[in-house]
Amino acid sequence: MTEQKQQTTSAISDELESFLRAFKDREGNYKYFDRINNMMASNSTFVVVDYIDLDTNKPELTKLITDTPDEMFDAFNKAVYSILREIHYDYAQEIKDKIKVRIGNYSVQKGLREINADVINKLISVPGMVVRTSEIKPLAKKIAYACLNCNTLNEAQLKGLALKKPTRCIQCSEKELEMDPENSLFTDFQLVRLQELPEDLPAGQLPHYVEVTVMDDLVDRCRPGDRVLLTGIVRIEQEQTLQVRTSLFRLRMEGNNIEYLGGLVGNKDGRTVDRIAISSEDEKRILSLASMPDAYDKLVASFAPHVYGHEIIKESILLLIVGSVTKKLADGSNRRGDINIFLVGDPGTAKSEMLKFAAKIAPRGLYTSGRGTTAAGLTAAVIRDKSGIMMLEAGAVVLGDQGLVCIDEFDKIKSEDRSALHEVMEQQTCSVAKGGIVATLNARTSILSAANPKYGKYDPFRNITENVEPLPIPLLTRFDIIHVIRDNADTEKDNRIASHILEIHRDIEHAAQSVIEIDLFRKYLAYAKQIEPKLTTEAIDILRKYYLQMRNVDSEGMITATPRQLEGLVRLATARARLLLKDNVDSEDADRAIYLVSQMLETVGIDVNTGKVDLGVLHGKPLSETSKLKTFTDVFNGLSGEDKNDVEEKNFINELVKTGKFTEDEAKEFIRKAMQNGQIYERRAGFYAKA
Repeated sequence: MTEQKQQTTSAISDELESFLRAFKDREGNYKYFDRINNMMASNSTFVVVDYIDLDTNKPELTKLITDTPDEMFDAFNKAVYSILREIHYDYAQEIKDKIKVRIGNYSVQKGLREINADVINKLISVPGMVVRTSEIKPLAKKIAYACLNCNTLNEAQLKGLALKKPTRCIQCSEKELEMDPENSLFTDFQLVRLQELPEDLPAGQLPHYVEVTVMDDLVDRCRPGDRVLLTGIVRIEQEQTLQVRTSLFRLRMEGNNIEYLGGLVGNKDGRTVDRIAISSEDEKRILSLASMPDAYDKLVASFAPHVYGHEIIKESILLLIVGSVTKKLADGSNRRGDINIFLVGDPGTAKSEMLKFAAKIAPRGLYTSGRGTTAAGLTAAVIRDKSGIMMLEAGAVVLGDQGLVCIDEFDKIKSEDRSALHEVMEQQTCSVAKGGIVATLNARTSILSAANPKYGKYDPFRNITENVEPLPIPLLTRFDIIHVIRDNADTEKDNRIASHILEIHRDIEHAAQSVIEIDLFRKYLAYAKQIEPKLTTEAIDILRKYYLQMRNVDSEGMITATPRQLEGLVRLATARARLLLKDNVDSEDADRAIYLVSQMLETVGIDVNTGKVDLGVLHGKPLSETSKLKTFTDVFNGLSGEDKNDVEEKNFINELVKTGKFTEDEAKEFIRKAMQNGQIYERRAGFYAKA
């Protein structure tokens, strides 16, 4: 039987060899013969064979590669070795045991939920997201043990990842055996965990995952957060409980090839792997929609139609989903294209609904809640596998690379965990230094977050920093747009909202229908992300004029705009041009970006003490506060004198009121805050000294 099997493998190998030698591409080039010929020059040990090419020329072999992949890959490897030996004999002998054939464009695709006992020892292709990668370790392919008595080499039995050391020497029956590294063969080995894609996950269910072993050139090909199409053979491993082997087995995959999914639409080596297939018919519909005069209004109206109103917020979120163009500068630095938006408002104003809808329609979207979220869950963690191998596990922002991460209940995240987002939002990377692993992962993601005000309802008589007090100021400044949503009583508006909600409950099939079909809407946004519009001179002049105007809006030294705001304006203008599939960012796009920022400044950028725009509100303290603080310090130092005398409270309050910047109550409040902050202390009743 074994001899017959060898003959069959040999015959298949001959067929495959003739295929590799004779196959020509459309240009008439010998596609695979040339690849094998170039192996030595590129110091390569593998050849990628397109499954479609094999199916076209040798259809009888394609079923064999699915059902009996081990025999087929052996035959493939022999065929490649045979051809390589003729061209580069010495190199063929050197890499004889390392030659691998990898299958690309494999059409037998299954979801992670479809991996079961029926596909054991079969070749399949699975889309998924890499959530863990282990450190790289050498794996034994052949282990030789030398006898300490007679020096005879004894070979160990290897099956999968299991190794059985020989107990005695085959020559003299000596028990003392020592491993001989020189006569053993090792290869690079890595464990990868592949998890179900968020968009493929059924509602209310936990994601499925599979452990994948990758070797040789596939090692270190992917990082946590990468979306891949993995082709490999399904294997089984016996489970062990309390040192007892059970009848239960677990499934794993042995990787053969890795191809990349770039979001829902991406490419790997020039080959498009569409998660959302945009056909030529779809493209015509998308371009037709973009050419309509009311296209922009239709797009905004199609976002979360079940939520009444909030048009400006919906528009901002659409711009965030599409994003701007990431620019790589000549000095190696990047200018981020991702837009960050923060929603803060009263309970029941549909913040969470808009976040969930954004995550659903974005080409790559993740939704998480801040309650119970840790820094490791947001960024990355280092864990130790049961086998003892250290593994890097990706968090939300790494998994959302080149996409969108929606974080609800943003204010509920612990401050030490929230600080992990500072690097992500500005540098778009996530640095990890734990358990001996130091790595920097890509986190090129837009952040859409929502939070409730500190006092339950938003207090218009307090600045934004006081309303969202747990949030640090450096984090707030990293948001391009901050929207405040207030729930004010308005009879006419309340009637319209009530009618909208009740209509949804009355006619659930037809109410709150999207203006644009949801499937087309998704495809439209995925298509728009590929557009790279350029800034026109008119747009540049408008943005520059607005920036300079904001810098000179008041002579009192207020901060009304910073270079960070200018960068944000450029991103918003570019995103609008992208959304309308335009090649250039024109004056209309620049004006709309300015309008959105102006709307923000009229709510969160107003100093409640003066009623004027002052970005110092977001940067720490507004000018009115800093001016009062300086006056407070100057008056105290003046009364204290060079001798550092105690300052009487009554006299101190009178002097503060005389400056015209304080009322009596404000003066008392400032004294209380200064004591809390440790600037002054009460030496004796009614008298203060500098701390």
